[in-house]
Amino acid sequence: MARTVSPNEMLEKLLLPDIQERIQAGDVATLSEILNDWPGADTAALVEDLLPEERLTVLRVLALRKRVDAFEHLSMDLQVQLLAAFTNEEAAEILNNMAPDDRTALLDELPHADKDRMLTLLTPAERAVAEALLDYGTDTVGRLMTPDFLEVKQEWTVKRVLDHVRTHGRDSETLNHVYVTDAAGVLLDDLRIREVLLAPLHAHVSDIMDKQFVSLSVTDDRREAVEVFRKYDRTALPVIDGRGVLVGIVTHDDVIDIAEEEATKDQQLFGGVEALDESYRATPTLTLIKKRATWLVVLFLGELLTASAMAWFDDEIAKAVVLTLFIPLIISSGGNSGSQAATLLIRALAVREVSLSEWFWVFRRELISGLVLGLILGTIGFLRIALWSTFTDLYGPHWLLVGLTVSISLVGIVLWGTISGAMLPFILKRLGLDPATSSAPFVATLVDVTGLILYFTVASVLLRGTLL
Repeated sequence: MARTVSPNEMLEKLLLPDIQERIQAGDVATLSEILNDWPGADTAALVEDLLPEERLTVLRVLALRKRVDAFEHLSMDLQVQLLAAFTNEEAAEILNNMAPDDRTALLDELPHADKDRMLTLLTPAERAVAEALLDYGTDTVGRLMTPDFLEVKQEWTVKRVLDHVRTHGRDSETLNHVYVTDAAGVLLDDLRIREVLLAPLHAHVSDIMDKQFVSLSVTDDRREAVEVFRKYDRTALPVIDGRGVLVGIVTHDDVIDIAEEEATKDQQLFGGVEALDESYRATPTLTLIKKRATWLVVLFLGELLTASAMAWFDDEIAKAVVLTLFIPLIISSGGNSGSQAATLLIRALAVREVSLSEWFWVFRRELISGLVLGLILGTIGFLRIALWSTFTDLYGPHWLLVGLTVSISLVGIVLWGTISGAMLPFILKRLGLDPATSSAPFVATLVDVTGLILYFTVASVLLRGTLL
């Protein structure tokens, strides 16, 4: 399917050569006039397409707010590169004006020495905020949150709340909600701004409170935040500490980034690759080789068992060479069915469509599915052998027994592959491991070995006294 290109993206591509020419000519005035009218996301996309030596020029012609906005939209790898290229004054301007949660994510990517140096460039107030956020665990909600939110008291009137929003709203991460706290800062409720706008000016905040709110804890795993946002369909959620004190909020854009990271990690694991710590572009070649080599070696050692299985049945193979014709068919069918089941269950567990306690329900469901799928493939395999035997003697006079061997083996192998692929994610999750580790190649390797054993076992029973 063709991808739709937005007008802004088309404009950016059309202007790219012109902007590069103006950079080379040093036409700063025109660049500033053009780019300061662009949205930050479009400017960031332009910067990504420029040569390294051109990027700084573009960022430097932007007004401070525009520059920070564009910088926040850049990929993390490019942010780190540009931060190293900035002067101390430029870096200080950027860091002091970034959203606290975006700045925390950036600082967390830096080596320890660079992180400490960047912290010294912050104002005392911003440094205190940055250090407080960095003190939280790496994968916790505390690292995602921002302390920029609108806080009101329950005894205030709606008029006072609206005045407060007008005065302090510019510094808030979002204006979708205001948060009601008591004198100690304990969260009492969150109010949609719509509720405030529609209430009479003389009404008090307590009049429109229902005290039914959803919050996150600073110590929650950030993946839990993704699930809470998905469940309650929120654009922002308050974050509280162990005493219930409101310490920040998490917005949907941060959660989208986490969801994307987790999905990327799962896809890499399921593809038989160790999850990359950085983007593909930023990962050194040697590191990339190491990440891939580990799984390849494990899978290779597993596939060696396939050779051992075939060696175990070398007498059967020597007597009935026709059996080898169906080995690729047998092992690929088992591997494919296992990969299908693993894919479905890993995703179902990830989005909590099923839980660990439902493993037996899944087992029964996949048992039926595997049996039916095996019967479908087994029937097709038998019909194929029967059809070919009408005009060729490829399968010999005992083609009926060969056909039954293949069809029965397919039923058993597809059934086994389906159950293995479905149950392995449950086993890994029960052991505290990532279910995505049960990758497609891993399941396929497991089913390959056991599938061959099953195939030749069925053959030795059905073909004994004829071909064997």
